[in-house]
Amino acid sequence: MIDIDKLLAGDRRMAARAISMIEDEDEDRQKLLSELFPHTGNVLTIGITGSPGAGKSSLTDALTRQARQQDLKVGIIAVDPTSPISGGALLGDRIRMQEHALDRGVFIRSMGTRGCLGGLARATKDAVKVLDAFGCNIILIETVGVGQSELDIMHYADTTLVVLTPGAGDHVQTIKAGIMEIANIFVINKADLGNTGKMITDIEQMLDMSSRHNGWRPPIIKTVTTEEKGLPELWNMILTHKEYNETSGAQKENERKRVQQEVQELLEEKIQNQLKLKLSSTGNMGKLVESIVERNMDPYAAANKLLKEFLSI
Repeated sequence: MIDIDKLLAGDRRMAARAISMIEDEDEDRQKLLSELFPHTGNVLTIGITGSPGAGKSSLTDALTRQARQQDLKVGIIAVDPTSPISGGALLGDRIRMQEHALDRGVFIRSMGTRGCLGGLARATKDAVKVLDAFGCNIILIETVGVGQSELDIMHYADTTLVVLTPGAGDHVQTIKAGIMEIANIFVINKADLGNTGKMITDIEQMLDMSSRHNGWRPPIIKTVTTEEKGLPELWNMILTHKEYNETSGAQKENERKRVQQEVQELLEEKIQNQLKLKLSSTGNMGKLVESIVERNMDPYAAANKLLKEFLSI
């Protein structure tokens, strides 16, 4: 049982229970989220994505330090690949962020992708709402990093950081994957490795050809997280982007798009569940499958037939 008042007052155990309820698809999760919703909309959500090995976890760790230096309450959602056996997150980012484990101003949660191609947990957007109501000022979402499917992050984050590293053709692969299109800020991490200049040139050329700026041209920030280099500059740029979103109207427009997508996804999920229930109760699917196998009906006609039956409920 979730005590809403305790959660809103900053009870960590209640926040953890609430996220577990969401991940487990508990039947009461919708009621919980409805009660929390009026207390959301106050947090800055930062998405951190990029290729595996780019140093996303170390960057998340470094940004957490920057936020805590300003006494901001930080939520971290580290999205990991899921174990095919247990369904749980494999990598366990909490182990990688031990520095913050005892900090009461930091809430860390690893979440499994559970088969989502986008690398983002299905429950991520709802976990963000919980941490928002819990009182976090900043939420960092670190994704798995699996190429183009990381486009999902743009539906959850106010500011998206695309993290790259010099050399090894990393930047070329990323440009081809299309992930560059979602960046609000480019971060060249491990900038001490060399060949950084070529990467910056490539990104600048790509930005010159892109029409998707909408008044904000994504800046390029060089960092070396192991030496704390470039981190104050990155933090200030995040705040600059936040201010831009607020003054340009982009924040409200992005929220409208997110809300529309969420309502559509929820509607599709409910219709799909009702359709499955209808099919399982009537047994029509099995009959139609046999008709299709025998070539007495094609799949399109079968789908149209089922849709008409469903809409006549």
